[in-house]
Amino acid sequence: MNWWVLIAFVAAMLVLRWRRVGILTWVAAWLVGLYLVLNYVFVVPVPVSVIKIYMGIVSLSLFAFVLTDSQRMTEFWQPIQAFVVEPRYRPLLALVALAIPALVAFRIYADMTATPQAPFFARTVHPAPPDSIIVHDSELALGTADNPYRDLETSNPEEFKERLEKGRAVYYLNCFYCHGDLMAGAGMYAHALNPIPTNFQDPGTIAMLREAFLYWRIAKGAPGMPEEGGPWQSAMPAWESFLTEEEMWNVILFLYDFTGYQPRAVELH
Repeated sequence: MNWWVLIAFVAAMLVLRWRRVGILTWVAAWLVGLYLVLNYVFVVPVPVSVIKIYMGIVSLSLFAFVLTDSQRMTEFWQPIQAFVVEPRYRPLLALVALAIPALVAFRIYADMTATPQAPFFARTVHPAPPDSIIVHDSELALGTADNPYRDLETSNPEEFKERLEKGRAVYYLNCFYCHGDLMAGAGMYAHALNPIPTNFQDPGTIAMLREAFLYWRIAKGAPGMPEEGGPWQSAMPAWESFLTEEEMWNVILFLYDFTGYQPRAVELH
């Protein structure tokens, strides 16, 4: 993380609070500051779709804060009304009135005249995984690794059911917002994401993959995608930062159980 950006944002907000600035300035500072935080604090770029979601939530929250109190609402609208009505602001108002359509026209012109750029490498939907990964200080050889709890399906069905329930809890606490209730990639946030979340019901997805491959993609997320899988703007986080190894293996068990697919077996040579 670029801590200096976050520290600068906090310092600026403390100064504004100390100066007791108006509510309009306060709202504008939050919007601009959080946009800069989302764009520049994290070393791994945040997808534009995710930034739009968070900025939309923040905007609604700020305006709800303003509109729920008559004094705050009056203080918010007074400088805007003065800017529009008072004669001393007319030259600046005219400049703003001309600048807005000019900027829109410039953006449209720039988009229409931009030279299309071909991707500099082909993208592979299911890129080859690395030979091994390290998750929580444990190294896992992806070529030979298997779900350590898969054997429980036959050796201890009761414990296997318990792990399915734990996997269900992990999925609906963390994954269904994007992948959806039915695992079809149609969660409540899916429409705002590019690329859209994986449809696990599609027989061309997890039914074609080994559980170790899913573990790699879940643990490392979009930041762990190799170059052959790019350009990649997925909102998929590196879940190893939030989940234990056991929780990730459990949710993989649940994915296969819910969809009715069997994982691809380890290929021994």
